[in-house]
Amino acid sequence: MAFRTNISLVLVLFLTLASCSKKTVVQSTLSKPEPARFENLRDSVIQIAALAKGHVGVSAMLLETGETVAALNPRDQFPMQSVYKLPISMAVMQQVDVGKIKLEQKVAVTKSDFVRAGQHSPIRDRNPDGAEITVSELIRFAIAESDGTASDVLMKLAGGSQAVQKYLTDLPVNDLIVLNTEKEIGQDWQVQYRNFSTPDAAVALLRALHEKRGLSESSQALLLKYLVESTPGAKRLKGLLPAGTIIAHKTGTSGAQKGVTAATNDIGIITLPNGKHLAIAVFVSDSPADEATREGVIAKVAKLVVDSQQQ
Repeated sequence: MAFRTNISLVLVLFLTLASCSKKTVVQSTLSKPEPARFENLRDSVIQIAALAKGHVGVSAMLLETGETVAALNPRDQFPMQSVYKLPISMAVMQQVDVGKIKLEQKVAVTKSDFVRAGQHSPIRDRNPDGAEITVSELIRFAIAESDGTASDVLMKLAGGSQAVQKYLTDLPVNDLIVLNTEKEIGQDWQVQYRNFSTPDAAVALLRALHEKRGLSESSQALLLKYLVESTPGAKRLKGLLPAGTIIAHKTGTSGAQKGVTAATNDIGIITLPNGKHLAIAVFVSDSPADEATREGVIAKVAKLVVDSQQQ
């Protein structure tokens, strides 16, 4: 009897191990294609990035699932330039939501607020003696037209860079630093590098916007409207995507020093053909390539990632 019992125990143990082994094989087989697909996409992104001959960072996430679908140097720091107008505007909209600021209130914009000549500012160019502009219009100028003067006035209205940084910390979005005004960035080449973001942080910001974290539904809708209407960067994220693709995006661009451009950036939320949303950030820094090449890198990466989600 003892012998037969031992035989039975051995058989049960054998069958249990065999069953576990089969499950392991099935799970392993199912999980392999996704890492392989990710690596293949990364290899293609690396090839495209090489065209810039600089420092390129990419992060892309499917917002409905939180899945990272593409990454290259995602935790490296890149100068944001005008990309930082988005977190500043979000911080202002949060204060609108709590009643500290009203969209229709007018704000005095004086000559002392103007960014220097050479920095982009339609407000300065159209109102050389200054003007009174509503908060809503200031946000439109900052987001849709990338106006540096508007951004600085909004930062002051929000309570300064520390208030913007606290808003980001509360979201939470880390590794995105808003430290200086546009005017200060325009006065010292090195200052732009202190106002940086990682690609992952930029995507985290876009995800917070998509999920209405720290924002009401109406505030989110207004920001997305201005982002979709944004005119700069037509040859960047949207450059190679089908006409009519909805892209809520914010660009950032520096000047050049000794033939090297510090920042050619674009971050945004792309509505895919299936209705899902892709948050993507592409930063091209310290590149000696011409503008067409730098913007082409962003456009090619965006098309590659979008196409990968339709396979």
